[in-house]
Amino acid sequence: MSGTCVIGLQWGDEAKGKLVDLLAPQFDLVIRYQGGANAGHTVVSGDETYKLHHIPSGILHSATQNVITPGVVINPETMIGEIDGLIQRGITCENLRISERAHLVMPWHIAEDRQINATQLRGESIGTTNRGIGPCYRDKVGRTHAIRMTDLVQPQRDERIRTVAEQKVELLKNLGASEDELRSIAPDVVVETATRWAERLSPMIADTTEFLLSAAESDKKMLFEGAQGALLDIDHGTYPFVTSSNSSGVGVCAGAGVPPRWINTVLGVCKAYSTRVGGGPFVTELDDEIGNRIRTLGNEFGTTTGRPRRCGWFDAVAVRYTARLSGVTRLALMMMDVLAHLDELKICVAYELDGQRVTHFPSHADQLRRCKPIYETIPGWKQPVDDARHVSDFPEGAMAYVRRIEELVGVPVGILSVGPDRVQTILTEQADELHLQPIA
Repeated sequence: MSGTCVIGLQWGDEAKGKLVDLLAPQFDLVIRYQGGANAGHTVVSGDETYKLHHIPSGILHSATQNVITPGVVINPETMIGEIDGLIQRGITCENLRISERAHLVMPWHIAEDRQINATQLRGESIGTTNRGIGPCYRDKVGRTHAIRMTDLVQPQRDERIRTVAEQKVELLKNLGASEDELRSIAPDVVVETATRWAERLSPMIADTTEFLLSAAESDKKMLFEGAQGALLDIDHGTYPFVTSSNSSGVGVCAGAGVPPRWINTVLGVCKAYSTRVGGGPFVTELDDEIGNRIRTLGNEFGTTTGRPRRCGWFDAVAVRYTARLSGVTRLALMMMDVLAHLDELKICVAYELDGQRVTHFPSHADQLRRCKPIYETIPGWKQPVDDARHVSDFPEGAMAYVRRIEELVGVPVGILSVGPDRVQTILTEQADELHLQPIA
């Protein structure tokens, strides 16, 4: 059985969705294992562009089973809206299963998120998308107020939801929620809403843990799709400026319910430069004309939020850390076309921390904030690569940049991307381990 993971190695937005869409036809299952509707995966197919938040990026391929597992937190309203949008465009979503163990983002979680986001950390937002993801994960761990997908189809559903809603109304009233917010989480309102959710989603609800274990034992090919990026991992990222789940490779097994023995390939996805949304330290950030140019050329605005992304040079210290953390076996280097417009490029090869040169990634945000980048400068190739379809089409300067990243990160590059379209994806000679057919 071939189990392959697609993991973002930076702060998200690395174009993972494009790769999952490309790889999906070669797999029996595409599995989303963590995060929530704060994910934004863009898939371009011909003249059509799909922006996916909850649903796995393999949904466009009817022969591929798409699975959402217990590690994901689901906003049913968003899920139904996304399903309806796909159906209107001819995608039936009949190949989608949702774990009965997945937790639900309830209306009160979104109200709580707004209250939390109103409080900044040292004047800096931690970057929440106000979609209730953090409060939902908090209730999942707290257990008392958690609602799972399976609760929608239990006889005690209305009683359970009404009890939690009553407690949440009192909590949010004390937190200063508005009258409109309190009305939106009134017990009768939420019970009625949950009834509608159950009617729409119950045919898709399943024991995905049993399903995936049986699939693994039957030698099915499984593709695991990560959300966000490894530097946003709740345990291993730039805490507290992180997401609320394990978004690095260490979260795959826990989120999906599939033991590590079934996973043998990890594709680490990173841009040819760095971006970040929200607050938190960003060692290679370019708050200048070059940073603005990269943002414009790369259309660096969030799929989910529309927020402009902070841009900077490629940070090899950070990517080496996340590649090791996630067990990456091959890299996918995206957005190479953006750098083709720059005269010279820089790669961060080490940090200066309190006067010392360091090559490890600090665990404390304050330490990381004090780090200064130590750069190597590489001449730009100043030649468009949008039309490249083979490695031989790349100028030597571009390949020199790729080889230096391979050396610094310690992992071969198997895929290069030069644009959003499927055909703008090139397999290198190092792609053999991915066992992929030529991308058409």
